Amino acid sequence: MDLQVLRSFQAVADGLTVTEAAAEARITQPALSRALHRLEQEVGAELLRRVGRVLRLTPAGRVFKEYVDATLDSYDRGRRAVAEVVDPEAGVVSLAFLHTLGTWLVPKLVTGFREAHPQVRFELHQHEENGLVQHLLAATADLMITSGDPGHPLITWRRLLVEPLWLAVPTGHRLAGRGRVRLAEVAEEPFILLKPGYGLRSVTEDLCRQAGFGPRVGFEGEEVHTLRGLVAAGLGVSLIPSSPDAAATPGFPIRYLEITDVHGARDIGIAWLSGRGLPPAPRRFIDHALEETAAARPGAA
Repeated sequence: MDLQVLRSFQAVADGLTVTEAAAEARITQPALSRALHRLEQEVGAELLRRVGRVLRLTPAGRVFKEYVDATLDSYDRGRRAVAEVVDPEAGVVSLAFLHTLGTWLVPKLVTGFREAHPQVRFELHQHEENGLVQHLLAATADLMITSGDPGHPLITWRRLLVEPLWLAVPTGHRLAGRGRVRLAEVAEEPFILLKPGYGLRSVTEDLCRQAGFGPRVGFEGEEVHTLRGLVAAGLGVSLIPSSPDAAATPGFPIRYLEITDVHGARDIGIAWLSGRGLPPAPRRFIDHALEETAAARPGAA
Protein backbone atom coordinates (compact mmCIF):
# COMPACT_ATOMS: atom_id res chain seq x y z
CA MET A 1 0.00 0.00 0.00
CA ASP A 2 1.40 3.42 -0.94
CA LEU A 3 0.11 6.98 -0.99
CA GLN A 4 -0.42 7.11 -4.75
CA VAL A 5 -2.67 4.04 -4.62
CA LEU A 6 -4.62 5.63 -1.77
CA ARG A 7 -4.96 8.84 -3.78
CA SER A 8 -6.21 6.86 -6.78
CA PHE A 9 -8.69 4.99 -4.59
CA GLN A 10 -9.88 8.34 -3.22
CA ALA A 11 -10.27 9.74 -6.74
CA VAL A 12 -12.30 6.75 -7.92
CA ALA A 13 -14.41 6.84 -4.77
CA ASP A 14 -15.10 10.54 -5.43
CA GLY A 15 -16.41 9.80 -8.92
CA LEU A 16 -13.51 9.50 -11.37
CA THR A 17 -13.36 6.48 -13.66
CA VAL A 18 -10.39 4.16 -13.33
CA THR A 19 -9.17 5.46 -16.69
CA GLU A 20 -9.33 9.07 -15.48
CA ALA A 21 -7.68 8.24 -12.15
CA ALA A 22 -4.93 6.33 -13.98
CA ALA A 23 -4.29 9.35 -16.21
CA GLU A 24 -3.98 11.55 -13.11
CA ALA A 25 -1.50 9.08 -11.59
CA ARG A 26 0.33 8.76 -14.94
CA ILE A 27 0.04 4.99 -15.04
CA THR A 28 -1.93 2.66 -17.29
CA GLN A 29 -5.51 1.71 -16.53
CA PRO A 30 -4.67 -2.02 -16.12
CA ALA A 31 -1.86 -1.14 -13.71
CA LEU A 32 -4.23 0.93 -11.56
CA SER A 33 -6.88 -1.80 -11.64
CA ARG A 34 -4.29 -4.28 -10.33
CA ALA A 35 -3.17 -1.81 -7.65
CA LEU A 36 -6.74 -1.31 -6.45
CA HIS A 37 -7.23 -5.07 -6.35
CA ARG A 38 -4.07 -5.45 -4.24
CA LEU A 39 -5.37 -2.71 -1.94
CA GLU A 40 -8.57 -4.68 -1.37
CA GLN A 41 -6.52 -7.78 -0.61
CA GLU A 42 -4.43 -5.89 1.94
CA VAL A 43 -7.52 -4.40 3.60
CA GLY A 44 -9.33 -7.72 3.49
CA ALA A 45 -12.59 -6.52 1.97
CA GLU A 46 -14.18 -5.50 -1.31
CA LEU A 47 -13.97 -1.71 -1.42
CA LEU A 48 -15.32 -0.90 -4.89
CA ARG A 49 -18.09 -2.63 -6.84
CA ARG A 50 -18.96 -2.08 -10.48
CA VAL A 51 -22.44 -0.65 -11.06
CA GLY A 52 -23.03 -0.29 -14.77
CA ARG A 53 -19.96 1.44 -16.17
CA VAL A 54 -18.75 3.00 -12.92
CA LEU A 55 -17.30 1.80 -9.64
CA ARG A 56 -19.19 2.53 -6.43
CA LEU A 57 -18.07 2.23 -2.83
CA THR A 58 -19.21 -0.80 -0.90
CA PRO A 59 -20.20 -0.36 2.77
CA ALA A 60 -16.65 -1.41 3.71
CA GLY A 61 -15.30 1.03 1.12
CA ARG A 62 -17.23 3.94 2.64
CA VAL A 63 -15.76 3.20 6.06
CA PHE A 64 -12.25 2.80 4.66
CA LYS A 65 -12.48 6.04 2.65
CA GLU A 66 -13.04 8.10 5.82
CA TYR A 67 -9.66 6.93 7.10
CA VAL A 68 -7.99 7.37 3.71
CA ASP A 69 -9.25 10.97 3.56
CA ALA A 70 -7.92 11.65 7.05
CA THR A 71 -4.58 9.96 6.31
CA LEU A 72 -3.96 11.88 3.08
CA ASP A 73 -5.05 15.15 4.65
CA SER A 74 -2.68 14.61 7.59
CA TYR A 75 0.19 13.73 5.25
CA ASP A 76 -0.43 16.77 3.02
CA ARG A 77 -0.63 19.09 6.02
CA GLY A 78 2.60 17.59 7.34
CA ARG A 79 4.36 18.29 4.05
CA ARG A 80 3.04 21.85 4.06
CA ALA A 81 4.18 22.39 7.64
CA VAL A 82 7.68 21.14 6.85
CA ALA A 83 7.85 23.32 3.72
CA GLU A 84 6.88 26.37 5.74
CA VAL A 85 9.48 25.60 8.40
CA VAL A 86 12.10 25.49 5.65
CA ASP A 87 10.70 28.67 4.05
CA PRO A 88 8.36 30.55 6.45
CA GLU A 89 7.37 33.05 3.76
CA ALA A 90 6.06 30.33 1.42
CA GLY A 91 2.98 28.18 1.86
CA VAL A 92 -0.58 27.72 0.67
CA VAL A 93 -3.85 29.22 1.90
CA SER A 94 -6.86 27.15 0.85
CA LEU A 95 -9.80 29.56 1.14
CA ALA A 96 -13.49 28.90 0.50
CA PHE A 97 -15.89 31.84 0.28
CA LEU A 98 -19.35 32.99 -0.70
CA HIS A 99 -19.95 33.86 -4.36
CA THR A 100 -21.10 37.35 -3.35
CA LEU A 101 -17.78 38.09 -1.64
CA GLY A 102 -15.71 37.22 -4.70
CA THR A 103 -16.17 40.62 -6.32
CA TRP A 104 -14.89 42.83 -3.50
CA LEU A 105 -13.87 41.46 -0.09
CA VAL A 106 -11.86 38.37 -1.03
CA PRO A 107 -9.79 40.09 -3.78
CA LYS A 108 -9.04 42.96 -1.39
CA LEU A 109 -7.88 40.64 1.40
CA VAL A 110 -5.86 38.36 -0.87
CA THR A 111 -4.15 41.29 -2.63
CA GLY A 112 -3.21 42.95 0.66
CA PHE A 113 -1.88 39.69 2.10
CA ARG A 114 0.24 38.88 -0.95
CA GLU A 115 1.81 42.33 -0.85
CA ALA A 116 3.37 41.30 2.47
CA HIS A 117 3.81 37.60 1.59
CA PRO A 118 4.32 37.38 -2.19
CA GLN A 119 5.42 33.75 -2.16
CA VAL A 120 2.23 32.45 -0.55
CA ARG A 121 -0.07 30.65 -2.99
CA PHE A 122 -3.87 30.63 -2.73
CA GLU A 123 -6.34 27.87 -3.55
CA LEU A 124 -9.77 29.49 -3.89
CA HIS A 125 -13.18 27.77 -3.73
CA GLN A 126 -16.53 29.51 -4.27
CA HIS A 127 -19.71 28.01 -2.84
CA GLU A 128 -22.92 28.67 -0.94
CA GLU A 129 -23.00 28.38 2.87
CA ASN A 130 -23.67 24.65 3.16
CA GLY A 131 -20.96 23.90 0.62
CA LEU A 132 -18.48 26.07 2.52
CA VAL A 133 -19.05 24.15 5.74
CA GLN A 134 -18.50 20.88 3.89
CA HIS A 135 -15.21 22.21 2.51
CA LEU A 136 -14.00 22.77 6.07
CA LEU A 137 -15.30 19.50 7.46
CA ALA A 138 -13.79 17.55 4.56
CA ALA A 139 -10.47 19.42 5.05
CA THR A 140 -10.47 20.57 1.43
CA ALA A 141 -10.15 24.16 2.65
CA ASP A 142 -8.23 25.70 5.57
CA LEU A 143 -10.53 28.69 5.98
CA MET A 144 -13.89 29.98 4.87
CA ILE A 145 -15.34 33.48 4.63
CA THR A 146 -19.09 33.42 4.93
CA SER A 147 -22.13 35.22 6.30
CA GLY A 148 -23.08 34.47 9.87
CA ASP A 149 -21.73 32.02 12.41
CA PRO A 150 -22.50 28.50 11.09
CA GLY A 151 -23.03 27.40 14.70
CA HIS A 152 -21.20 24.11 14.16
CA PRO A 153 -19.48 22.61 17.24
CA LEU A 154 -16.31 21.84 15.24
CA ILE A 155 -15.96 25.29 13.66
CA THR A 156 -14.53 28.50 15.12
CA TRP A 157 -15.96 31.70 13.57
CA ARG A 158 -14.87 35.34 13.97
CA ARG A 159 -16.75 38.35 12.68
CA LEU A 160 -14.90 40.44 10.10
CA LEU A 161 -17.50 43.09 9.35
CA VAL A 162 -21.20 43.89 9.07
CA GLU A 163 -22.36 44.22 5.48
CA PRO A 164 -25.40 46.44 4.72
CA LEU A 165 -28.40 45.02 2.87
CA TRP A 166 -30.47 47.32 0.66
CA LEU A 167 -33.91 46.93 -0.85
CA ALA A 168 -33.44 46.73 -4.62
CA VAL A 169 -36.37 47.91 -6.75
CA PRO A 170 -36.63 48.61 -10.50
CA THR A 171 -36.30 52.25 -11.51
CA GLY A 172 -39.98 52.41 -12.45
CA HIS A 173 -41.13 51.14 -9.04
CA ARG A 174 -43.56 53.23 -6.97
CA LEU A 175 -40.87 53.63 -4.25
CA ALA A 176 -37.93 54.28 -6.57
CA GLY A 177 -37.95 58.02 -5.94
CA ARG A 178 -37.28 57.60 -2.23
CA GLY A 179 -33.99 56.96 -0.46
CA ARG A 180 -35.37 55.23 2.65
CA VAL A 181 -38.31 52.85 3.10
CA ARG A 182 -39.81 50.45 5.59
CA LEU A 183 -39.46 46.82 4.52
CA ALA A 184 -43.11 46.36 5.47
CA GLU A 185 -44.06 48.66 2.56
CA VAL A 186 -43.27 45.86 0.09
CA ALA A 187 -44.94 43.07 2.07
CA GLU A 188 -47.41 42.34 -0.75
CA GLU A 189 -44.86 42.34 -3.56
CA PRO A 190 -43.03 39.34 -5.05
CA PHE A 191 -39.49 38.85 -3.74
CA ILE A 192 -36.55 37.68 -5.85
CA LEU A 193 -34.64 35.31 -3.54
CA LEU A 194 -31.69 32.99 -3.57
CA LYS A 195 -32.62 29.32 -3.34
CA PRO A 196 -33.04 27.64 0.08
CA GLY A 197 -29.68 26.76 1.64
CA TYR A 198 -28.10 30.13 0.85
CA GLY A 199 -27.41 32.39 3.83
CA LEU A 200 -28.87 35.49 2.14
CA ARG A 201 -32.14 33.60 1.70
CA SER A 202 -32.33 32.91 5.44
CA VAL A 203 -31.38 36.50 6.32
CA THR A 204 -34.05 37.88 3.96
CA GLU A 205 -36.74 35.63 5.41
CA ASP A 206 -35.72 36.59 8.96
CA LEU A 207 -35.80 40.33 8.22
CA CYS A 208 -39.20 40.00 6.59
CA ARG A 209 -40.52 38.17 9.65
CA GLN A 210 -39.17 40.97 11.85
CA ALA A 211 -41.07 43.42 9.63
CA GLY A 212 -44.27 41.44 10.19
CA PHE A 213 -44.68 39.35 7.03
CA GLY A 214 -43.38 36.37 5.12
CA PRO A 215 -41.86 37.12 1.70
CA ARG A 216 -43.94 36.07 -1.29
CA VAL A 217 -41.53 34.19 -3.54
CA GLY A 218 -41.55 35.48 -7.10
CA PHE A 219 -38.36 33.88 -8.48
CA GLU A 220 -35.37 32.05 -7.05
CA GLY A 221 -31.77 32.21 -8.24
CA GLU A 222 -28.29 31.01 -7.33
CA GLU A 223 -26.30 34.27 -7.66
CA VAL A 224 -26.87 37.85 -6.53
CA HIS A 225 -26.06 38.97 -10.08
CA THR A 226 -29.14 37.03 -11.22
CA LEU A 227 -31.28 38.65 -8.52
CA ARG A 228 -30.24 42.08 -9.78
CA GLY A 229 -31.14 41.17 -13.34
CA LEU A 230 -34.60 39.92 -12.36
CA VAL A 231 -35.24 43.03 -10.26
CA ALA A 232 -34.14 45.24 -13.17
CA ALA A 233 -36.62 43.38 -15.38
CA GLY A 234 -39.43 44.41 -13.04
CA LEU A 235 -40.16 40.90 -11.75
CA GLY A 236 -40.01 41.78 -8.06
CA VAL A 237 -37.91 43.31 -5.29
CA SER A 238 -34.94 41.88 -3.42
CA LEU A 239 -32.60 42.46 -0.50
CA ILE A 240 -29.11 42.93 -1.96
CA PRO A 241 -25.79 43.01 -0.07
CA SER A 242 -23.29 45.88 -0.28
CA SER A 243 -23.72 49.61 -0.70
CA PRO A 244 -25.64 51.16 -3.60
CA ASP A 245 -22.43 52.49 -5.15
CA ALA A 246 -20.75 49.08 -5.06
CA ALA A 247 -23.86 47.29 -6.28
CA ALA A 248 -24.75 49.71 -9.09
CA THR A 249 -23.68 47.44 -11.92
CA PRO A 250 -23.90 49.12 -15.35
CA GLY A 251 -26.87 47.90 -17.36
CA PHE A 252 -29.10 47.24 -14.35
CA PRO A 253 -31.78 49.98 -13.97
CA ILE A 254 -32.18 49.51 -10.22
CA ARG A 255 -32.67 51.78 -7.23
CA TYR A 256 -31.21 50.77 -3.85
CA LEU A 257 -33.18 51.92 -0.82
CA GLU A 258 -32.17 52.02 2.84
CA ILE A 259 -34.40 49.98 5.15
CA THR A 260 -35.57 51.77 8.30
CA ASP A 261 -37.90 49.42 10.22
CA VAL A 262 -35.44 46.51 10.59
CA HIS A 263 -31.64 46.33 10.75
CA GLY A 264 -30.81 45.53 7.12
CA ALA A 265 -27.39 43.90 7.41
CA ARG A 266 -25.61 40.57 7.66
CA ASP A 267 -22.48 39.48 9.49
CA ILE A 268 -19.47 38.44 7.42
CA GLY A 269 -16.86 36.31 9.17
CA ILE A 270 -13.91 33.98 8.79
CA ALA A 271 -13.93 30.41 10.14
CA TRP A 272 -11.75 27.34 10.52
CA LEU A 273 -11.89 23.90 12.12
CA SER A 274 -11.42 24.29 15.87
CA GLY A 275 -9.42 21.11 16.46
CA ARG A 276 -7.26 21.25 13.36
CA GLY A 277 -3.83 22.82 13.60
CA LEU A 278 -3.37 25.41 10.87
CA PRO A 279 -0.08 25.92 9.00
CA PRO A 280 1.58 29.34 9.39
CA ALA A 281 0.25 30.87 6.15
CA PRO A 282 -3.47 30.37 6.95
CA ARG A 283 -2.87 31.56 10.53
CA ARG A 284 -1.23 34.73 9.21
CA PHE A 285 -4.13 35.24 6.79
CA ILE A 286 -6.64 35.10 9.67
CA ASP A 287 -4.69 37.83 11.48
CA HIS A 288 -4.49 39.87 8.28
CA ALA A 289 -8.24 39.58 7.60
CA LEU A 290 -9.15 40.59 11.16
CA GLU A 291 -6.76 43.54 11.08
CA GLU A 292 -7.89 44.78 7.64
CA THR A 293 -11.58 44.75 8.61
CA ALA A 294 -11.23 45.95 12.20
CA ALA A 295 -12.56 49.43 11.42
CA ALA A 296 -15.74 47.95 9.90
CA ARG A 297 -16.70 45.87 12.94
CA PRO A 298 -19.28 47.08 15.48
CA GLY A 299 -17.68 49.00 18.33
CA ALA A 300 -14.59 49.93 16.34
CA ALA A 301 -13.09 53.26 17.24
